[in-house]
Amino acid sequence: MTSLTMSSAGSDENLSGQMLFRDYVERTWLPGHVVEAITRQGYTYAMYRHIMPVFGGIRLADITKPMIRQWVADLIANGAQPPTINDLRMLLSAVFTTALEDGLVDVHPCKGVKVPHVPSQPRRIVTPEEFDRICRGIHNPEMQLLVETAVETGLRWGELTELRVSDLTPKTRMLTVSRAVVWLARDFHPTGGHFLVKPYPKGKHYRRFKLSEEITKQLLAHIKALGLRPNDLIFAIRKSTLAKSRPQRPDPASLGLSDPALNGHRHWHGTTTCYANGCRCQHCRNACADYRAERRRQGKDHPRSPRKLDTDGHIPNRWFRSEIWLRAIEDADLGFHVRIHDLRHAHASWLLAGGASLQAVKERLGHTDIATTARYLHTLPDTDQTALDALDKIRRPKLPRDLGALGQR
Repeated sequence: MTSLTMSSAGSDENLSGQMLFRDYVERTWLPGHVVEAITRQGYTYAMYRHIMPVFGGIRLADITKPMIRQWVADLIANGAQPPTINDLRMLLSAVFTTALEDGLVDVHPCKGVKVPHVPSQPRRIVTPEEFDRICRGIHNPEMQLLVETAVETGLRWGELTELRVSDLTPKTRMLTVSRAVVWLARDFHPTGGHFLVKPYPKGKHYRRFKLSEEITKQLLAHIKALGLRPNDLIFAIRKSTLAKSRPQRPDPASLGLSDPALNGHRHWHGTTTCYANGCRCQHCRNACADYRAERRRQGKDHPRSPRKLDTDGHIPNRWFRSEIWLRAIEDADLGFHVRIHDLRHAHASWLLAGGASLQAVKERLGHTDIATTARYLHTLPDTDQTALDALDKIRRPKLPRDLGALGQR
């Protein structure tokens, strides 16, 4: 080996030993890591918020186990939740796994570093009665059908909002799930948009399953009413979607009077006067909201220009959550929070409680592992009644009538 070659090799080795964590992540790890666009977005946000401020200016070879343990301790002290800490440790560990394979470090500093245990939380499944209460709070017909379809199919949000007319076969009532849409910040989108359609759902394999006759009729009527073509989205942002739809407010006289205000007066619920005197019940809030909306419509109160929704037709999750879902959840007053994704859990639990096999539910939901499907067994509130009946049968056997009568003599 010539002196020039030896010098170059020594220089490369020296540079690799001096490489900062930030330089390695930005120049090598993030650009070369093959992941979904939505995953890359999440990795980048987490990296620059929680990891780079601590390790970015340190050489890769100088990061040690005690430093990572202290980082974990600081996360705990700052209130980070165990699932977040686990995800961050996995992300940092993935960087050092690649660095170890690239020969930039001799040991893996994340190996053996303990993180808080993530306890398994029991699922709180929405019952059919609770679901009906949620639906009554959704006053937009298309959004109500979307929610009905969610609980009837168990589709994920990205699969549900990418459904197109051609995915439904009317004669057989079969639905094909072959795509999903994700929302991205523009910096992470290949063409600078927001919605990216993936040519496969989660799990990277298509699935087909049958719909009930009732939901199929509703979907076909919706498609016909809007004149949708085969490639059109079944659920999309349309003028009818954005129209503010409120239920007809009840007569204030039927709602009764409020508690006495500071001045000792009582007012009818469901009026702006009652709201102005401190009542914040849903009826008074609706009355005030309607009053303000009417003034804006008349050009009063210096109305702002309406905010334009940035979409290519797909329904943004944030818009649906703030404008449709949270309002319906508030009206339902269930006593616990429900996400739109929880309807997928409800779908699985209802199927299993009704007698469907684990394998059938697994294929319907697109799970890769049947153990994931098994988590939905016995999750409804009344599923333990069979066990209680069995316990009573052994511990508290019912005496025959004649023996019971003898015992009372």
